[in-house]
Amino acid sequence: MPRFAANVTMLFTEVPPLARPDLAREAGFDGVEVLFPYDSPARDWHAALAGMPLALINTHPGDWAAGDRGHAAVPGSEGTFRNSFLRAADLAAQLGAGRVHVMAGVAKGEQAEATYRDNLSWAAAQAPDLHLTIEPLNPDDMPGYFLNDFDQAARIVDDLALPNLGIQFDLWHAARIHGDADAVWARHKSRINHIQIAGFPSRNEPGGGGFDLTGLCAELDDTGYPGFVSAEYLPARATVHGLMWLAALKGRSRMIGG
Repeated sequence: MPRFAANVTMLFTEVPPLARPDLAREAGFDGVEVLFPYDSPARDWHAALAGMPLALINTHPGDWAAGDRGHAAVPGSEGTFRNSFLRAADLAAQLGAGRVHVMAGVAKGEQAEATYRDNLSWAAAQAPDLHLTIEPLNPDDMPGYFLNDFDQAARIVDDLALPNLGIQFDLWHAARIHGDADAVWARHKSRINHIQIAGFPSRNEPGGGGFDLTGLCAELDDTGYPGFVSAEYLPARATVHGLMWLAALKGRSRMIGG
């Protein structure tokens, strides 16, 4: 059975961030992910996790209100990116996070791609034991974001051929970008090192949109996928009242696995 993580940036928002890992544990999740765990000291997050595995964090996006969405592909921001990456890698090491999502930022053009490639290569060399992910984000939710296509991400990953770099498959973004998340998974699953799920088309509780989550869990069991399947969605009501999908997937995975 795959391990399921709760994205506690989006789930359990009825309580403060540091109280959310406990709720995730009580709800049956096997781990958590936190998009931007930079507003509280590492020691506070360590205490809040209390042994709960941390699946993933993001690099710091910069000034979100001013439009920053990371810096890895932003020409002229190499120093800012490298400082933010080292900060993320250090925090990941302190908290035991196995993956860091390297945020590309708002940029376009050949120079942006060259900057992105250089920064990814540099980051992979700085933290060879840390899994790095890049995630295509749909342009409706993230206007101007450099990485906005899974085929584009695959080309970059293949060209760089870095052993600790892979694609973050977010079902929601795959469906919004390409229209068929199942086809995106089939085409790029060999490159994927982190998975996030949500319902489609509402981005609420996982399910719908023609994507077979039960089949995905069975395939991950068969292939020995070592990572987490993270729930990154907008709960339609209080998080704890919408977790039937988690119990169903865990139950079906047990049945599939015997």
